[in-house]
Amino acid sequence: MITKIYKRDGSQAPFDKSRITNAIYKASSSCGGHDIKEARRLTEKVVDILEHHFPGTIPSVEEIQDVVEKVLIEEGHVRTAKAYILYRKKRKELREKKEKKEIENIPYKRIWQVLLWNLEHSCETVDKLNEHIKVGTFPKLIKDSEKDYEEEISNLASLIAEDFNRGKFRLFIVAGPSSSGKTTTTRRLGQKLKRKNINFLELNIDNYFYNLRYHLKDGYGDYDFEGPYALDIPLINEHLDELLRGKVVKVPVYNFKTGYREAKTTPLRLKSNQVLLVDSHFGLYPQLTESVPRKSKVGLYLETLCQLREKNGRFVRWTDIRMLRRMIRDIQFRKYNPVQTVGHWHYVRQGELKNIIPYISEADYVLNTSLPYELPILKHCLFRLFPSIIKTYEKDSARQDAYIRAERVYRLLKSIKEWKDTTLVPKDSILREFIG
Repeated sequence: MITKIYKRDGSQAPFDKSRITNAIYKASSSCGGHDIKEARRLTEKVVDILEHHFPGTIPSVEEIQDVVEKVLIEEGHVRTAKAYILYRKKRKELREKKEKKEIENIPYKRIWQVLLWNLEHSCETVDKLNEHIKVGTFPKLIKDSEKDYEEEISNLASLIAEDFNRGKFRLFIVAGPSSSGKTTTTRRLGQKLKRKNINFLELNIDNYFYNLRYHLKDGYGDYDFEGPYALDIPLINEHLDELLRGKVVKVPVYNFKTGYREAKTTPLRLKSNQVLLVDSHFGLYPQLTESVPRKSKVGLYLETLCQLREKNGRFVRWTDIRMLRRMIRDIQFRKYNPVQTVGHWHYVRQGELKNIIPYISEADYVLNTSLPYELPILKHCLFRLFPSIIKTYEKDSARQDAYIRAERVYRLLKSIKEWKDTTLVPKDSILREFIG
């Protein structure tokens, strides 16, 4: 029996055949297939071959993946095998590029612009941010931050309008990781473009989730919705192609309460003065819109490019800001326990690193959606919750990632002065998307 494997770095890890099942299932899902029983059957075939060829020895990750390819092809799952092979190839390319860090994927000039703004407004460190509260200039910082974001949106709208009027594209993609402010940004951008006689027609990608019974669960019963394989990519591409050719499509209606698509559909057709909008975390994931030629689409990537140094000299992590935003949103609008949000964040982060961040270079525009003043308000909303979250995960060996994350964010919030008056936050602010 195989009990261990060799990882790519030469270290050993426990053999877990469910990882093979998940990989096969995800490859199949990307082609429209959802037979978990067949994925398990194929896994047993893979395990049988491994035990026959590696009796008493330890196989490597690469050797296991080679066997998976062999079984998929021999069992007649050609499309799934192709998807699996392409996935391996892409992962290899990313590894060879040493899986660039977040900051290396964002144009350095864009990050420098954000840092320069903070320097000019004396809010580039936690101490200086706290000073604004101490001396009474925090309301002005709120006003200046919102003004800067408004100018960014206006400039972006002008650039997009110029490209559209030159006939450069018909599909506009808004992408970015969880809680980066896509909803607010898209709405405000759409309002400005409407004044230029350009209207968005949104194809709501959330309606293309597969039915809940097709989604994988972990040992905690937590569903993984954080990958593009959770979406019906073949149907999305079919509808994109038909819409851009002027046809009417029947968009499914996904019920998030039941986890299933409803029997009814929504007819949709693109008019000549409209831009087809795709607003999705995975908007830049190539397979999601592969039916549309590159010249016919434009991509916008959103990220909280926070340039704030902590007391230890390190910059605040962008992902921590987004997790705080999502915690508030989950409490406010989804009745989701913040303990669960922190525990689920590993799925979010895993999905970002695999399916979002590697494709930032596909974007035509990058927009900063962090607000220099938001952490004192986020502290007011969430600080009291962290001791219990830390206690929940402190002794859970399987969720140490959640414990480490909660501790880190708690320390950050401890160092920041609280701001309780949220009435100064404009009604159309990105922050309102989360705090209500």
